[in-house]
Amino acid sequence: MKNLVILGSTGSIGTQSLEVARKQGYSVSGLVSGGNIELLEKQAREWKPKTVAVFDEEKAKELKIKLADTSVKVLSGSEGVCAVAEGEGDTAINAIVGIAGLKPTLAAIESGKTIALANKETLVTGGEIVKREAKEKSVKILPVDSEHSAIFQSLQGAPKGSLKKILLTASGGPFFGKKREELENVTVKEALNHPNWSMGAKITIDSATLMNKGLEVIEAVHLFDIGAENIEVLVHRQSIIHSGVELSDGAVIAQLGTPDMRLPIQYALTYPERSDYAFEKLDLFKVGTLTFEKPDTDTFRCLPLCIEAITKGGILPTVLNGANEEAVRLFLEGKCEFLQIAELVEKALNSVNNKKEFTLEDIFEADKIAREIVRKGD
Repeated sequence: MKNLVILGSTGSIGTQSLEVARKQGYSVSGLVSGGNIELLEKQAREWKPKTVAVFDEEKAKELKIKLADTSVKVLSGSEGVCAVAEGEGDTAINAIVGIAGLKPTLAAIESGKTIALANKETLVTGGEIVKREAKEKSVKILPVDSEHSAIFQSLQGAPKGSLKKILLTASGGPFFGKKREELENVTVKEALNHPNWSMGAKITIDSATLMNKGLEVIEAVHLFDIGAENIEVLVHRQSIIHSGVELSDGAVIAQLGTPDMRLPIQYALTYPERSDYAFEKLDLFKVGTLTFEKPDTDTFRCLPLCIEAITKGGILPTVLNGANEEAVRLFLEGKCEFLQIAELVEKALNSVNNKKEFTLEDIFEADKIAREIVRKGD
């Protein structure tokens, strides 16, 4: 049975990963949280991992006191998180939010673990470096995002070289059909009201701006070795078709299911096998109708900005991601308007000189610069 390390265990993907692990009878050797030490303590007492880590050092000190009666070792900061990532275990589920997930992914790869990847920023910012390291270590990177899992599942059995187009579906978020003038006074509460999925705040805002879909385009470029021009985004409001592929003979293959992240999580953990699924099954009679529309890229500018960044390549996807993370933080704190998110991202992209060849240090420096540009321009 698998022995897991779960990075981001107290978030939406992390808690659902533990549900799957519980049903599959897996063990857990390491847990990481951004700072929800109350939930992390409960998880540590149930799963009895050897090590846990908290990004926030002060909260780690609190957790160490709470877990003093156990044998669980408590670490802190980025170094502690990476230590958990490279510790005992055969599979690392990376559900950390943002670029903070990049170094732990590389640490887990270095230790030879299979990567179940839900942290899209790992590939958005460090795609070439991550792929190179994974190849050198013969490590599998299995997608957990519902869309990329759907593409991955749809390609099972397809001959190498037969992929011609990716059909990447999007829910459209809470503001589908609205124009720019209708979004001028959007509140945080309205932006967090996703119609289909229950997710963390950052990814929910990204869904509302269509930035999430743009980041998924960039991730798909790296995962499936395909150009952005061969990825078509379709707004599919029902979130039943999670994505699909068009093959060289014109056949279109897609994966369908309820909007439930536990299915792609389970597939990443059981691959190449399929296990009994104990959650809600899809009933097409209840669904009734499936619809598809083109995204409004004039209103939702983040999507075309992502496509521009990955098409130009180099360090620009990192700049885009860092600017977006900072802009979303400002929006959630009430310090910028909803429509300003795309404007601030575009400003950062236009302000940084692209660099085609770059190191891990260059990535974090570009991320820092992008955030500074956003803070100065809010």
